[in-house]
Amino acid sequence: MYKKILVPIAFDSDAKAEAAVAVARELADDDATITLLHVMEHIPGYAISYMPPDYLAQSRAAVQSELEAMASKLGHATGIVVEGHSGRTILDYAEDNGTDLIVIASHRPGMGDLLMGSTATQVVRHAKCAVHVLR
Repeated sequence: MYKKILVPIAFDSDAKAEAAVAVARELADDDATITLLHVMEHIPGYAISYMPPDYLAQSRAAVQSELEAMASKLGHATGIVVEGHSGRTILDYAEDNGTDLIVIASHRPGMGDLLMGSTATQVVRHAKCAVHVLR
């Protein structure tokens, strides 16, 4: 079983997020820590000027609140919001924090993924720890 589990959370599918958390709970040791991580992508400068001045702060607070609610159901879990590129930031966080398992949800691949790749694909290819992918 695993002691330090990282679960990247994207809020585009509640069912996938819940499934990833459930798998992490099953694969965790009794004294394991689970980190629910949401990566906020940078908003381009040309787009941010059309958003309310406090948009980023409100968005970050809402995401943090949701992560904390999810983590409170797990026990030894925390919710963290960071900024950056999803794939690279997940990999960096896992390496910097001694993660021994990443549980990540994925979508069914399409033509766009063959050309550009997805976050889950990048994590699987470059992670230095075990990765469990859910579809």
